[in-house]
Amino acid sequence: MPSNLRPVMRALLSVSDKTGLLDFAKALHAHKIELVSTGGTAKALADAGLPVRDVSDLTGFPEMMDGRVKTLHPKVHGGLLAIRGNPEHEAAMLAHGIGPIDLLVVNLYPFEETIAKTNDFDTCIENIDVGGPAMIRGAAKNHADVAVIVDTSDYRLILDELKSNNGSTTSKTRRLLAAKAFSRTAAYDAAIANWFALQEQEPTPDWRTLGGHRIEVMRYGENPHQTAAFYQLPEKRAGVATARQVQGKQLSFNNINDTDAAFECVAEFDPQAHAAAVIVKHANPAGAAIGATLAEAYRNALRCDPVSAFGGIVALNRRLDVEAARAIVEIFTEVIVAPDADDAAIAIIAAKKNLRLLLTGGLPDPRSPGLLLRSVAGGFLAQSRDNAVVDDMNLRVVTKRAPTAAEFSDLRFAFRIAKHVKSNAIVYAKDGATVGIGAGQMSRIDSSRIAAWKAADAAKLAHEPESLAKGSVVASDAFFPFADGLLAAAEAGATAIIQPGGSMRDDEVIAAADAHGLAMVFTDTRHFRH
Repeated sequence: MPSNLRPVMRALLSVSDKTGLLDFAKALHAHKIELVSTGGTAKALADAGLPVRDVSDLTGFPEMMDGRVKTLHPKVHGGLLAIRGNPEHEAAMLAHGIGPIDLLVVNLYPFEETIAKTNDFDTCIENIDVGGPAMIRGAAKNHADVAVIVDTSDYRLILDELKSNNGSTTSKTRRLLAAKAFSRTAAYDAAIANWFALQEQEPTPDWRTLGGHRIEVMRYGENPHQTAAFYQLPEKRAGVATARQVQGKQLSFNNINDTDAAFECVAEFDPQAHAAAVIVKHANPAGAAIGATLAEAYRNALRCDPVSAFGGIVALNRRLDVEAARAIVEIFTEVIVAPDADDAAIAIIAAKKNLRLLLTGGLPDPRSPGLLLRSVAGGFLAQSRDNAVVDDMNLRVVTKRAPTAAEFSDLRFAFRIAKHVKSNAIVYAKDGATVGIGAGQMSRIDSSRIAAWKAADAAKLAHEPESLAKGSVVASDAFFPFADGLLAAAEAGATAIIQPGGSMRDDEVIAAADAHGLAMVFTDTRHFRH
């Protein structure tokens, strides 16, 4: 036998997910492999008529303490960890009656699924697997002799190995499975650690762990020479990671990034109060609006920047209907994301075979806590999600003139959008729709000028006689360090401004607003998004 092959004579199976278990076990039995199992897995195998040895028979100890102790025993771990051909190890096995275990099949207690379903502390604790990770790590460490499966999708891989190698596994496959096993236990422990930190209200633990399950391998990353994959975290937040793709070609790295940005932005708007549409291009809103219907909201959002909207992402806060579907497919769009869709609307989208339609089943809560990560050389930054919502802020009028009711409504709308525009961010809005957006500039005055220019350009495309910024309001994601940004907004035709305040020159900026008859509101909350 080639030196890299290891025969499988005994397999230990202990799984919470029993998908494909019986067919797999029957195939192992056909290879004359002894089956050892625990609890519910052993019962499932026995009920199927398969000969199975209970692990308690192997160890000489019954399962105890509500199943907490069953595999934590030298006859299990010795069988997994013993190095075949090592005289000392073989002598110890002989002396203590330890038989080798050549294949371990374990998937862990469903901790991630449990914390997504319940907040009951004791229930979550009981779904922390101890024996499973210990066995997995032991088998993976000893992959020179032992194969370990932690994913039901790998059953076929092992069966093909056994068939091709007369009941043996190859070192290449064992090593591949070991790497996957260590990744699985690391992600599992990460989920537990992060959940525990959340329970203890510890926002900055000494050790920050991260683990996710791969959803798919991307064709490439942000650019074609970069590799990429999409991973899902235990957090069940409605969005692109949980969405059902109804149709269209595979999402790209950039599609996913932009779709997430669009959906988080549109989720700022309560679907019971307004229909809302957000169009995103390169992670920035190109247009956003509310309306009585999705079609009205979409058309008003498109009016802000129809050029940039070409090839963009459209996010909706309500169930996609026929009227909105017809409006959206009038121009080339990469992705539509919505909580749900009517069958007739899906049929309209189906005519555009490359257009991706994602249905999420709900909207993410903009107020919910969460974690944002960003890598840097040699480490990463972790911060809480920006879950500040303008409706919860104490808005302070700081100018002589207070905003009108209509201006106040638009100011709140504009500040919601500014939260999702890359800094420095300037957003012009009027009648519940953006009319000019300036994003990602090194100076706030440049963002102000770009937003005004966009509003003027949009007016020309709409054959309007004057800039769409005339009579609008302006939102800034951070304070104006000088009055020049505010003056640029006034020159463009804005009548009211919303900004965090907090500049050393606030008095100067307020005086400039008063001099031009502008109303200005401070939020005392900044929305930087780099």
